[in-house]
Amino acid sequence: MIDRTAIVFVASLLAAAAPVVRAAPATEQQAVHVLNRLAFGPRPGDVERVRAMGVERWIDAQLHPDRIALPADLQARLDALETVNRSAGASLDEFLDLRKQARATDDDDALQQRRQRQAQVAREAAQARLLRAIDSPRQLEEVMVEFWFNHFNVYSGKGVVRALVSSYERDAIRPYALGSFRELLGATAKHPAMLFYLDNAVSSAAKPGGLNENYARELMELHTLGVDGGYSQRDVTELARMLTGWTFDQRRLARTGETFRFDAKRHDGGAKTWLGQDIAPAGEREGEHALDVLAVHPAIAHHISFELAQYFVADAPPPALVARMAASWTASGGDIRTVLKTLFSSAEFMAPAAAGAKFKTPYQFVVSAVRASGLPVTNTAPLAGTMSQLGMPLYGCQTPDGYKNTQDAWLNPDALTRRIAFASALAGGKLALDAAPGTALDAGALQATLATTVSVRTQDIVRRNPDKVQAAMLLGSPDFMQH
Repeated sequence: MIDRTAIVFVASLLAAAAPVVRAAPATEQQAVHVLNRLAFGPRPGDVERVRAMGVERWIDAQLHPDRIALPADLQARLDALETVNRSAGASLDEFLDLRKQARATDDDDALQQRRQRQAQVAREAAQARLLRAIDSPRQLEEVMVEFWFNHFNVYSGKGVVRALVSSYERDAIRPYALGSFRELLGATAKHPAMLFYLDNAVSSAAKPGGLNENYARELMELHTLGVDGGYSQRDVTELARMLTGWTFDQRRLARTGETFRFDAKRHDGGAKTWLGQDIAPAGEREGEHALDVLAVHPAIAHHISFELAQYFVADAPPPALVARMAASWTASGGDIRTVLKTLFSSAEFMAPAAAGAKFKTPYQFVVSAVRASGLPVTNTAPLAGTMSQLGMPLYGCQTPDGYKNTQDAWLNPDALTRRIAFASALAGGKLALDAAPGTALDAGALQATLATTVSVRTQDIVRRNPDKVQAAMLLGSPDFMQH
């Protein structure tokens, strides 16, 4: 239950939900700002470490996560997650066998075994993501994994995607999160999770009505050019024809680990005209050519630059910044790290108006609160459960556009009340995040970690309330809701 003080505080949240305007960034404020944007907020001691290192050096280090070692204890916890570390083939093999057994019998034990195993797969996938987001020093990598997963979203509740989502994140998203967009695009296009989710696996020219345009449409509308990218419905149809035969075989994947295959018998071998180009018959190469063209198209440079600027700067990002990022995209051939350097070195990113201008998504809110608490985490189930209650279950977005990162998508009275409940439970040590008994948070230590994240006005309000609710009020404050 939420105590009366917290309920009163919800009212203040509703009144003060607009972005917090702060003074011009000083060194500490700059450190807080980059930790709130390139990371999921500060952990105890992080602000001091960034200040000592220097903001520019810290940003450069985050842009090269391969140079940052993972802590041994985090690596050990990740290595212990059996279902997360399996190949896509092994995961799908078990999924198909359990499904076959469940369909072949009415035995309650077989059905229960399947449900338990599926629950373990989902639980460990969420655990791996959250453990990395909370404890990894490669924070920008985790931020970009979350960004790109939403950009190339697949829904784990659809069929075999349930078994493949860990492989999709590990094999198609994570290795390319700061690298070549063309490689990222190709990895997602050929992964069985995407092929199944957007139905390209069944698209075929071998039978009447067998052409499926779902993936071709989202490939242009969401993944590359944008809804105003200058293409027509005919371009969607022609691209779908070019991608016929891009599929995977479930049993072959389960037996051999082959995640992608081109089936020439399903491919439309006729000539096409796409985006004003005449496409001669070339089999699998037609699809590869399409990805080559899309990855460097002028429309994609603006579309994804806008999305990145919206994520890192403001819901309505400055057009001049987006234009410079698009130019950087074009000059670098879609090198993600180069575009991010342009973004992070911009005056717009470090401007006083950018500090606290973004409203945290449920994912950002939950992860940043746990990071600020400094509490050890081995049990992520309460965190995953909270995110589901807040409307953002991990891997649970059903639509291909993924979760939004704007204030309009997440700011509402019911969600704020649920956030307050989570803040109260976390601050009171009631979430059972670790094997040790729950520990109530010390408000003074928490405030020291958050530094200028929380305004002087909010600090004064918090200090005038009983000690036992101060930590919850900090984590539930309008200031902490922004980043």
